[in-house]
Amino acid sequence: MASRSAIINVMVRAADKAARRLKRDFGEVENLQTSKKGPADFVSAADLKAESILREELEKARPGYDFLMEESGAHKGGGDRRWIVDPLDGTSNFLHGLPHWAISIGLEESGELIAGVVYDPVKDELFSAERGAGAFLNDRRIRVSSRHRLEESLIATGAPYKGFGKHAVWLQEAAAVLSQTAGIRRCGAAALDLAYVAAGRFDGFWERGLSPWDIAAGIVLVREAGGDVSEIDGKAIRAESSSILAGNDHSHPALMKLLRDAGAT
Repeated sequence: MASRSAIINVMVRAADKAARRLKRDFGEVENLQTSKKGPADFVSAADLKAESILREELEKARPGYDFLMEESGAHKGGGDRRWIVDPLDGTSNFLHGLPHWAISIGLEESGELIAGVVYDPVKDELFSAERGAGAFLNDRRIRVSSRHRLEESLIATGAPYKGFGKHAVWLQEAAAVLSQTAGIRRCGAAALDLAYVAAGRFDGFWERGLSPWDIAAGIVLVREAGGDVSEIDGKAIRAESSSILAGNDHSHPALMKLLRDAGAT
């Protein structure tokens, strides 16, 4: 692997520091599962603390950058670069003691996403990418899968839950995709789903109702791994897009057609 750039090193150091705290808290959450109070309040505090660590580390390294953070919202720094941060993607998994969650940090310059880091502390997997420099898992270059046939493809998705999203739309989409593929997976962490598309573990991913911190880093990862990423209806993707479709150059258009034919786009 080529040496990491200064900006990727900044992102990795911040993620690593926040991850150390989250891993300790994750162990405590597992112990809280059987308590009368339950772990929800504890996880909320862990989430906020991790976000505070990330902001402190990123701000110290790059003063003047703007922030958009899941818990504390937008913070103006006065520049043309913006950190887009999810301190704990996969909160429900974390809450239930499931070891599938991540820290996601994206960097935007003048409205264009230019770098991303997704770190899974439990598995010690660091996904990183910078515009024009490729995508990496730890020290290894990664590429999207080369599968050409949908019937051989494994597709990830995010499903709406109670009070959020359009369940009927998702059921139409899921039925269409299930009928034509090797299966779908709903893992509960969009940042990791996108990282897995970049690494070729999933052949595609779609979801609606997302926020910028869910997808910013993953967009860069998929692009730099040679994949295609857009909104579900084919429009150009932005950090503020509320739907996303990612895949390789075969699965992306095929999935878009499936979803369109399902009548949900």
